[in-house]
Amino acid sequence: MYEHHRFVVDKGQGLMRIDKYVQARTEGISRNKIQNTARAGNILVNGEPVKPNYKVKPLDEISIVMAHPPREIELIPENIPIHVVYEDDHLIIINKEAGMVVHPGYGNYTGTLVNALVHHFKDLPVQKDEPVKPGLVHRIDKDTSGLLLVAKTEMVQTRLAKAFFDRKIDRIYHALVWGDFEEDEGTITGHIGRSLKNRKVMDVFPDGAYGKPAITHYRVLKRFGYVSLVECKLETGRTHQIRAHFRYIKHPLFNDATYGGDRILKGTTFTKYKQFVNNCFSLLPRHALHAKTLGFTHPVSGRYMHFDAPLAEDMQTVIDKWHNYAIHKKAES
Repeated sequence: MYEHHRFVVDKGQGLMRIDKYVQARTEGISRNKIQNTARAGNILVNGEPVKPNYKVKPLDEISIVMAHPPREIELIPENIPIHVVYEDDHLIIINKEAGMVVHPGYGNYTGTLVNALVHHFKDLPVQKDEPVKPGLVHRIDKDTSGLLLVAKTEMVQTRLAKAFFDRKIDRIYHALVWGDFEEDEGTITGHIGRSLKNRKVMDVFPDGAYGKPAITHYRVLKRFGYVSLVECKLETGRTHQIRAHFRYIKHPLFNDATYGGDRILKGTTFTKYKQFVNNCFSLLPRHALHAKTLGFTHPVSGRYMHFDAPLAEDMQTVIDKWHNYAIHKKAES
């Protein structure tokens, strides 16, 4: 949820304020946003943060990280219940239910988390001439449950975007995946990009010729024989990263229809077992992924904050069922 720009100033460039220079080199970015980005410490020249009035010099290397500009969609306030885990003047943390789209877009202009937040913020006062509005710095999929961090002002959004870019946000997910693992922990690497065959699906490109670098660390928490509960720590934040990475290592998420986990991939041929799995699919009609913990340094107070959200009820129910199944299977053998 951020964009990164890099420029090397031409040899013949005369002295110019960096906010004017960057505005001339980019499209659709206001000078005010560029100035806020600089004040947040997100414009670096030769590796050092600079103020908006810095004068660029020939051969300066400029690096900028800023939050993505909002899409040109009218945000309609909607009184939709949301589970607020934490809120202050600068940011809000939501425990999102599975099935809720995060941001309005094609096919989902209403009923999203952002619509709910616009309603939630509607009576809040303006802060330092800046209106309170939801500023996304990361997303989780519609059918993923769990913690989401949202900024309330552009300045905070910009600072959090830089923290994500610098990999200073700690995120841990829990996933139920098909199969057992030889090792207790491991790391999955491989560039992730849109599939060359289906633009709605992400693929892993191990040779790095396409896509963006992606790293997922995992640890096995519980083994149920035919499925496993794993903890995933993201080093990068690519679209569908966990889902694509685990399919890549042949352990797709349980009931992940997009990545092949919505059929029986491990286990017996007994009718009773098939009924058990199909019952689990019915109880958990989505991929088994939950954004469980979130840790970050508050962009204003500087205090480190850590939050944990218990597993969503549907996912916990299915995990309990697999736990009982594994116990009975062991007792029978």
